[in-house]
Amino acid sequence: MTAKLDEIVANFDLLDEWDDRYRYLIELGKGLEPLPEEAHNEANKVRGCASQVWLDMHAEGGPGPRTTLHFRGDSDAHIVRGLVALALAIYSGRPASEILTTDAFAIYEKLGLAAHLTPQRSNGVRAMIERIKADARAAAG
Repeated sequence: MTAKLDEIVANFDLLDEWDDRYRYLIELGKGLEPLPEEAHNEANKVRGCASQVWLDMHAEGGPGPRTTLHFRGDSDAHIVRGLVALALAIYSGRPASEILTTDAFAIYEKLGLAAHLTPQRSNGVRAMIERIKADARAAAG
């Protein structure tokens, strides 16, 4: 079961050391719903990530800005899998219009992740969020 965003933020606040925060991020990734093998395909692959990342999207009740988007994701790297879990906590299960106005970077900044991710990982996070927002734009029509 994917953790809720407010729970993730509260847990990050409890962790003072970055090693502990990285371990928590890895634990979040381990908690992701498994992505079926057939979803590990080229269409779901996120371009611009150094690690392999897949995002699978399912729209409910659309098309239009109120269409709810549900995401599942996976990565071949433990920390990146945790970053996928965080992105899903931010965006999955929300209407397309809300996804388009939600600033995930502000959340990453609040958690201190922006300052502690390598430039490569930051670019990967940016690519993942842009992919989610592109899906939301397409669903919103």
